[in-house]
Amino acid sequence: MGRLTYLAIASLDGYTVDAAGRFDWAAPDEEVHGFVNDLARPVGTYLYGRRMYETMAVWETDPGLAEHSPVTRDFAQIWRAVDKIVYSSTLDDVVTEQTRIERAFDPAEVGRLKESTDADISIGGPTLAAHAIRAGLVDEWQLVVAPIIVGGGLGWLPDGVRVSLDLVDQRRFGSGVTFLHYRSA
Repeated sequence: MGRLTYLAIASLDGYTVDAAGRFDWAAPDEEVHGFVNDLARPVGTYLYGRRMYETMAVWETDPGLAEHSPVTRDFAQIWRAVDKIVYSSTLDDVVTEQTRIERAFDPAEVGRLKESTDADISIGGPTLAAHAIRAGLVDEWQLVVAPIIVGGGLGWLPDGVRVSLDLVDQRRFGSGVTFLHYRSA
């Protein structure tokens, strides 16, 4: 059975984007990016909302992005090889390979997907992840904490949800970024 993992990069005060919708402050350095690449390797399917998909699609649509460094090249190869499901009622077409659109998030269907695979499933974006969190589907929680306080924006977790977690791993990077890995208790 596959595990559903929610991976997010957030500010110390818990935001994935700031109040202006920017996330440039969250760009990982080479050390952190390489670590995130290793987290991505066991993923067989990415689940995205429209905005996160449009953000991530550049790993396939902008060939120059992958050429910045060996680490970015590695991530682009990992990302392109994985199946992607985009949940959107407004997106007409996808621009990447191995990608399909679902019009609505169906917790029962995601549960069946988990049961039908041995590969990990990663859910990206706090808006879509909130549906999986509320449905009790998230097995693993991976948070990359950037050493910045942005004062507002889109939080990585939804309000009104309580989940007990067990700490599995933690790591501090030279840049001051911290990684926290939890498993649902």
